[in-house]
Amino acid sequence: MAAIDAELLASSGRARPRVAILPTASWPDGEAVFLRWAALGVEHFEGLGAEVEVVLVRGRSDADDPAFAQAVGEADLIYLSGGKPDHLLLTLAGTAVWAAAVEANARGSVLAGCSAGAMVLCSQQARLRNPPHLPLGFQPGLGVVAGAAVLPHYDRFPESLAAVRVALAPHGTVVLGIDEDTAAIGRDGSWQVRGTGRVTIWRGRHRERHPAGDVFRI
Repeated sequence: MAAIDAELLASSGRARPRVAILPTASWPDGEAVFLRWAALGVEHFEGLGAEVEVVLVRGRSDADDPAFAQAVGEADLIYLSGGKPDHLLLTLAGTAVWAAAVEANARGSVLAGCSAGAMVLCSQQARLRNPPHLPLGFQPGLGVVAGAAVLPHYDRFPESLAAVRVALAPHGTVVLGIDEDTAAIGRDGSWQVRGTGRVTIWRGRHRERHPAGDVFRI
């Protein structure tokens, strides 16, 4: 994803863009995993020439820390790492850190999510049992991407299972199945597919395929 992330950083117009990494979703997997996600983020974005700050939000009390909120609010790119989407959503919703992220995005900062991070950014968040990755339904997400839900790692499980998940989505929800090593980048109401895979869009029972380079609207 280096080329894609480099373009997102360049869109800030800064010679050395600021990145805030939130490894929050990985906290339920233990401190070692949490810190590993943080280190991976630092290595990746420093390698792209960014100034990187890890925002060590583990739970809701951390998410109301003014210093953490300031770090997020000053970032040109805010990155939500992978892990447990339910924990990430519960931790961020209605907190000072999330308010700072929304305000930064309104000013032009990029909000980016990997796996669980992408799931919670939508108006609906899929809830999955793991293992065996069976659907539990949906719950309201953080709402940045209105009318949508994301199924990450879409190319890693049978599409018949995806159809079962989609059937549980609230009426009118557009479900985006995003392959690994693939991004859907939204600007001004339209979305472009980037990377090595494709994005599968479910509108009810209707399915669309969009390979890299395609532009679509939700």
